Amino acid sequence: MEFFKIKRDIPFMRNALIFNAISALTFVAAVFFLVTKGLHFSVEFTGGTVMELRYPHAADQEKIRAGLTQLGYAQPEVTSFGTANDVLLRLPVRKGKTDVAASNVVFNTLCAGEGGTSKQVQLIGAKGEPVAHTSCVNAAGSELVGLQRVDSVGAQVGDELATNGLNALIMVVIGVMIYLAVRFEWKFAVAAIIANLHDVVIILGFFAFFQWEFSLTVLAAILAVLGYSVNESVVIFDRIRETFRKERKLSVTQVIDHAITSTISRTIITHGCTEMMVLSMLFFGGEALHYFAIALTIGILFGIYSSVFVAAAIAMWLGVKREDLVKPVKERDDTGGAVV
Repeated sequence: MEFFKIKRDIPFMRNALIFNAISALTFVAAVFFLVTKGLHFSVEFTGGTVMELRYPHAADQEKIRAGLTQLGYAQPEVTSFGTANDVLLRLPVRKGKTDVAASNVVFNTLCAGEGGTSKQVQLIGAKGEPVAHTSCVNAAGSELVGLQRVDSVGAQVGDELATNGLNALIMVVIGVMIYLAVRFEWKFAVAAIIANLHDVVIILGFFAFFQWEFSLTVLAAILAVLGYSVNESVVIFDRIRETFRKERKLSVTQVIDHAITSTISRTIITHGCTEMMVLSMLFFGGEALHYFAIALTIGILFGIYSSVFVAAAIAMWLGVKREDLVKPVKERDDTGGAVV
């Protein structure tokens, strides 16, 4: 399916050096922010407590932050979760207190701020089973705040998650390189992996610069971007190989320009549809999907850019040629080896 067809090839590779210089500067800036500012890791990596509260009305987040600040939490994270009535608290580990004790103190303090008292009530679950529910009620028995869930992550678990996440990233990179080396050849594998790592580092640079929270969902988005960006590179590499076979009179630069130009319509359709889905998550998915969607949005945009202006250009700099992709056809010997 094509929206349009460009009859004349666009000379992308004519400006490859300029685009590579822009990519290099962006990459260096991302590394600079990663080194100087670092990532703002979520409690999933650093350890801490996540509490979900539900109010019968829109929650006053400033009031909640003030209550947490009084307890000694510096810059407490208070965000809406799904609706304005649901609030998510991310609290770091407190020395000398267990997560359960810390969450109880927090809930009791917020409950007192609403003029209620904390109590345990028994509810009936979805399957008819009794479920203990921590609630904050007023004198008339009406619920002022409900504790929906409490999740605790120890510092050791956070370290394990960080290590496993890094291992997952390394495994994906190695797998991608092996796949591309087998399917095409090593020059394309090197070009694609440099382009993909360029995307990953730039995403991390954005998160470091804006100090957005880096959580497991963001890590999942980065791994998804790796696969997504590789897919775009493979499409262009496939078209380069096809053009090498069909157009034997074109130079390497002309082949790459033709391959990229012929995939523009497909690129707009595919990435436009994907970006619409990701943007819907960004604007309507709530807090839980916010940074996941941001990472995907940045990754998709830079993935398109890197596949065209980084991966293809690096393959050209590495000296890819027709013989790398098109095996020479052996002439048939009709004499059966007989000497005439």
